[in-house]
Amino acid sequence: MPDSLGPRLKVGVVVPSTNTSAQPELDALRPDGVTNHTGRMVIGDDPMVDEPGFGHVMHSIRLSTHPAIRSVTGCGPDCVIVGVSPESYWEGTDSHGRVLDSMREAAGGLPVTMSPDAINAALAAHEARRIAVITPYLPVGDDSVSRFFSDSGYDLLSLHGLGMPSPARISHVSEAELRDAVKAIDSADVEAIVQVGTNVAMARVAAAAEFWLGKPVISNNVVLYWHALRRNGVTDRVRGFGSLLAEH
Repeated sequence: MPDSLGPRLKVGVVVPSTNTSAQPELDALRPDGVTNHTGRMVIGDDPMVDEPGFGHVMHSIRLSTHPAIRSVTGCGPDCVIVGVSPESYWEGTDSHGRVLDSMREAAGGLPVTMSPDAINAALAAHEARRIAVITPYLPVGDDSVSRFFSDSGYDLLSLHGLGMPSPARISHVSEAELRDAVKAIDSADVEAIVQVGTNVAMARVAAAAEFWLGKPVISNNVVLYWHALRRNGVTDRVRGFGSLLAEH
């Protein structure tokens, strides 16, 4: 018998314990018959203003991710979203396959969605290679993100870091700040704007920005959920959160 509230799909989601944006944004995206089940990577709200601090946060995430994944697999999800970005970017493109394999193993072989795969699929759907990127980080985090996209073959025309000094502070970025960031990095040559960082609440801003820019604006939480739904057979067109969910 299927789950009574999630007969179509049960999505396991793991996010850092400091993250207050991913869970409400992903819940707002659920089609009927799909449920989300969230586990927490227990980390501290430690400073990440320099490389040692950022490295410490990454170490905490590495130690806590597999236990968080195992905490959600007990409910029998059909797939797992790993809702943390820097782990995928910090060591470069060559490390991503290894990281993804370890996440799948922790999930008992379930399909796992991570940001690089979801963003690559979204940019392919939009046929976009010339991009601009918004991050929540200071330069120590921006450099890794920039290197990842460049090494992945994208023409990175602009990058804007929001300068948040700790994981929890990322959720404090306002919609007005996000609007200004989109304006700052857009140009006629940019084919798509990508926002990374799952504690940035950008779903509504991205959808609005697509309307007035006339080009894709890909927010991290929306692209993760879109990718998980589509990979697992849910093709509903969800409107109000941008072109990915509405048209692809």
